[in-house]
Amino acid sequence: MTEGPVERRLAAILAADVVGYSRIMGADEVGTLRRLRAYRGEVIGPAIAARHGRIVKTTGDGLLVEFASAVDAVACAITAQRALALRNMGETEAQRLVFRIGINVGDIIIEANDIFGDGVNVAARLETLSQPGGLCISRAVRDQVRDKLPVSFEDFGEQVVKNIARPVRAFGLSPEAIAAAPDLTPDAAAATVAPRAGRRAWIAAALAGLLVAGAGGAW
Repeated sequence: MTEGPVERRLAAILAADVVGYSRIMGADEVGTLRRLRAYRGEVIGPAIAARHGRIVKTTGDGLLVEFASAVDAVACAITAQRALALRNMGETEAQRLVFRIGINVGDIIIEANDIFGDGVNVAARLETLSQPGGLCISRAVRDQVRDKLPVSFEDFGEQVVKNIARPVRAFGLSPEAIAAAPDLTPDAAAATVAPRAGRRAWIAAALAGLLVAGAGGAW
């Protein structure tokens, strides 16, 4: 039987994961699962939909999302991290679910609604370089968004990452930089996703606290 041609396309890939998820699950399995579902359904999902992203799959505490635009992917990540920080303010330190996010632009292979290839693998590796509550992107993404979004990324330099042949030039946003960024939520989703302008100081305090808490968690 002859196999059909491989379907490829260029895409922005977002990979997200919860910091110290195994530890949190070990302390409270049922409560952690309920909070994770709520975070995905009420915060992350609406932020992705507002920027026309497609959730490819969820794996435990992980999430893989495809976007047609690097600008949309980065704006979605910033919006989600800000909203998650506000959501975590209502939880105890032991209950908070803090995400790391990595974003890459690359050629991907599509098979049965799943995506594969180095473009996906690099996004997953960048996610591990992100600060808790922060964001890490590749140089290809930085080049796409640098004149289109009002944020400045810190240059992490060349990073050698697992199972990737060449070093990856990485750039990051800290939780504090995300808190200081302008509201990037589209007007259509403002009522459900965007924090109010007056809450910016709350976001900054929340993200700063999560950075300290997340740094001590298991990864």
